[in-house]
Amino acid sequence: MSGSAAAFESTVEHMGPRPDPAARAILVGVDGSDTAMRAAAFAIGLARRQGYRLIVTFVAAHSALTVLGPGVAAAQEAVEELDCDLRAAARNAADELRVPIAFLRTYGDPFTRLREAADDCQVDTVVVGASMSAGHRFAGSVATKLIRAGHWPVLVVP
Repeated sequence: MSGSAAAFESTVEHMGPRPDPAARAILVGVDGSDTAMRAAAFAIGLARRQGYRLIVTFVAAHSALTVLGPGVAAAQEAVEELDCDLRAAARNAADELRVPIAFLRTYGDPFTRLREAADDCQVDTVVVGASMSAGHRFAGSVATKLIRAGHWPVLVVP
């Protein structure tokens, strides 16, 4: 597989204690924004209190055209750096709070990938940060789309 194709593969890393096979799951979407980080902190606390396992999902949005442009290396480097920072934060929380965490990095549309991850992992709750984009009032935010999907309870953290 070529280096550029491998750069866009999904990855999963398990952190913290081994989860109980019967443990319920919470999925939280993170993207490095303030609201996403508050959502992650809320989800970690909820998982710890309830004895749930946590699936932290980082969806790196990319366009098919980015592989054609000269800025792909810089864009991929930024994604890798953010991924590394988010993984380190998740690893620290898993070790410090003794919460089983699976960190998933995937690429594509955030709504689609979060929905797929939540369904595939059979989560009980999805936690996301509120959108800070004014344009989402018209097009709809990821949180709104997840709520409309109606497969699981969705908690939106401001």
